Amino acid sequence: MHTFIKSILLLFILFNIAGCNIKPSTSEREIWSYEKAQEWQSKTGWMCGANFIPSSAINQLEMWQSETFDTATINRELGWAENMGMNVMRVYLHHLAWEQDQKGFKQRMNKFLEIASNHNIQIMFVFFDDCWNPTAQPGKQPDPVPGKHNSGWLQDPGKPANTDTSLFPKLENYVKDIMNSFATDNRIVIWDVYNEPNGSENSSLKLLQKVFQWARESKAEQPVTSAIWDWNLKDYNHFQLHNSDIISYHNYGDSTSQKIQIDSLKKYNRPLICSEYMARRNNSTFQTILPILRRENVSAINWGLVSGKTNTIYAWDDTTHNNGSEPELWFHDILRKDGSAYSQEEVFLISKLTWKN
Repeated sequence: MHTFIKSILLLFILFNIAGCNIKPSTSEREIWSYEKAQEWQSKTGWMCGANFIPSSAINQLEMWQSETFDTATINRELGWAENMGMNVMRVYLHHLAWEQDQKGFKQRMNKFLEIASNHNIQIMFVFFDDCWNPTAQPGKQPDPVPGKHNSGWLQDPGKPANTDTSLFPKLENYVKDIMNSFATDNRIVIWDVYNEPNGSENSSLKLLQKVFQWARESKAEQPVTSAIWDWNLKDYNHFQLHNSDIISYHNYGDSTSQKIQIDSLKKYNRPLICSEYMARRNNSTFQTILPILRRENVSAINWGLVSGKTNTIYAWDDTTHNNGSEPELWFHDILRKDGSAYSQEEVFLISKLTWKN
C-alpha cells in the first residue's frame, strides 16, 4: 500500500506540472468540451451503483448467451439495488456473444435495459477487457472453481485479438453496430470502451486507441470513457485521460489514496466516476470511501452486487477457501442470493447517502 500511495503522489506532481488542458481527439467526433461534460453531470446527478452480473452467471458469455440469459434473476437483483437507492450499474458485454447472434444479442441488451429502466437504473456498458482468462469459447461455460475469485471471467477480445490488427475490422463492426443501435438510448448513461488495458510494452494501446476512434465515428450521443487504474502505465493513462469525455478511474485503496486521486483528477475539470472500488480487506469499504465520493460529487460504482458464481466474496489472491467455505470477511459484493445483506450497516449507509433511507 505504501508503494501505491507513493505512485499516486508522483502522479499528483506530474499532473500539476502538466496542467489541465486536454487535447481533442484526432478522430471524427472531438472530445466533449468542458461545458458539455458539466452539462451531462448536471442532468445525471450523483450516481451510485455496482458492477453488475447476475449471480447465476460466471462470466459475460453466460450472462448474454440466449440459453443462459436469466431475466428473472436480473430483475430480482436489480430490484434489490433499486431498494438500496442505487441508480447505475456497470455491465460488461462480450464480442463473442454478438458474433454468435447479432440480432438476438441486441434484443437481449434491449431487454436488459428495459428491466433496468423499470428499476430506475441507468447502464454503463463496457466493451473490451484485459482482465483474467485470456481465451473464451462460446457455448456452455465452466463451473466456478471453489474459493477462487473470478475463476471464469473472460478477457475481451483476449489474445491474440487484442494485438492482431488483422482482426480489428471485426471488432470495429461490433463496436459500431452496438453503439449505433443504441446511439440515442437514454437508458445508457455512458460507454466504457476498454477495462484495464494492460498489455506489456503497450501491446493493448493500439486497440485502446482504435476503440476510441470507432466510438467517436459512431452516432452515439452518450459520452465515452476508459478508466485509469495503474499509475505505472503512463502511456495508457495519458491516452485515456486525454480522450475520455468523462474521466473514470479505479481505486481499491484506502481513504488517503482515494482522496489524493480525486484531488489530482479534479484538475481536469471534468466529471469523475470511480467505476471500481470496495475491497474490504484493503480498507476500501463503504464506510471509508462512499462518504468521500458523495462529498466530492464523484459517482461511485463498487465491485459486486450479489454473491454468486463469480466468487468475488473471495480476495484476488485468496487460496485458503478452496473448499468453497465462506470467508469471514467478504472481499466484494453486498448481498447474498436471497437478498439478505452481508452487512446491514453497509446497506443503511448506501441508502442514507442516496436519500433512500
